Amino acid sequence: MKFQEPFIRSVRLYFREEGDAWLKRLPNIIEYCEQKWSLKMKEPFSLSINYVAPAILDEKQEVVVKICIAEEDFTNELRALKLLGKKGVVQVLDSDEQHRVILLQKLSPGTLLVELADDEKACVIAADVFRKIIVPVCGHLPKLPTMKEREESLRKLIYDYPKGFGPFSMKVLKDALRIFTYMNETTSEIFILHGDFHPFNILASGEDEWTAIDPKGLIGEMESDLIQYMMNKLPEQGVYDVMEKRVEIFTKELSLNMERLLLWGYCYSVLSTAWTVDVDGSYDTSFYRTIDIFKRLYEQHVGPLLIK
Repeated sequence: MKFQEPFIRSVRLYFREEGDAWLKRLPNIIEYCEQKWSLKMKEPFSLSINYVAPAILDEKQEVVVKICIAEEDFTNELRALKLLGKKGVVQVLDSDEQHRVILLQKLSPGTLLVELADDEKACVIAADVFRKIIVPVCGHLPKLPTMKEREESLRKLIYDYPKGFGPFSMKVLKDALRIFTYMNETTSEIFILHGDFHPFNILASGEDEWTAIDPKGLIGEMESDLIQYMMNKLPEQGVYDVMEKRVEIFTKELSLNMERLLLWGYCYSVLSTAWTVDVDGSYDTSFYRTIDIFKRLYEQHVGPLLIK
């Protein structure tokens, strides 16, 4: 079985020997899925890390099969899919823990929100989906990643790289960490969040209906889960104005605290950019430029960005 070359490279880059071994097992896992669920697998979608492909169930029903390489990612996604609001997230039909497979409903027509030319309309749609899927945490804390763990990953980065990391000086990293700590300490209400909410992960699921896919699962404040959306699909020119409008729409549509949204934007965009730093020192420049924009937006709409 021949797989997409970028997919092979990504799996080997991130998972090395484990990735190689998984790629060798993958044809057998695909065959296993076909036999277990009476499936006929089709050509996969454009792949990054996991293997995701449409299939026909019992010769009539269209479904999607997702085969995950990492056990933790599989567990968190499956748990999130079951905990998030059912009206706004893709539904699980079945799963197989041993082979890390999730059988999902197929969304039709499946158009990506990122393909919508009107950015303001896309933001309003995203806000509606977001409103449907987030769930307040009441009582027992679900076993999912938390924003506190995100803070700790930034703290570890600072510990491991005392002279700075990628494009960041130690001062910028420490400033972001102070804000991260402040935000977690002052969070009053936490939610079960998507964890990777952006316009590439929202699909058309009917006429004027849209649905979120590929949740990572996250526990934290509502405002923190919108930062990835605001950092994605930005134009080459006029980025400040586009991000400012997104902040305005999300704040209004979801009754958010703008100050906290922008503070999360600053510290989380630092961490998100740091995650993109490669061994050769390259990094996502599109993410990087949003850091200064979040700072400027805060100073324009709230006041000086004072780091305690």
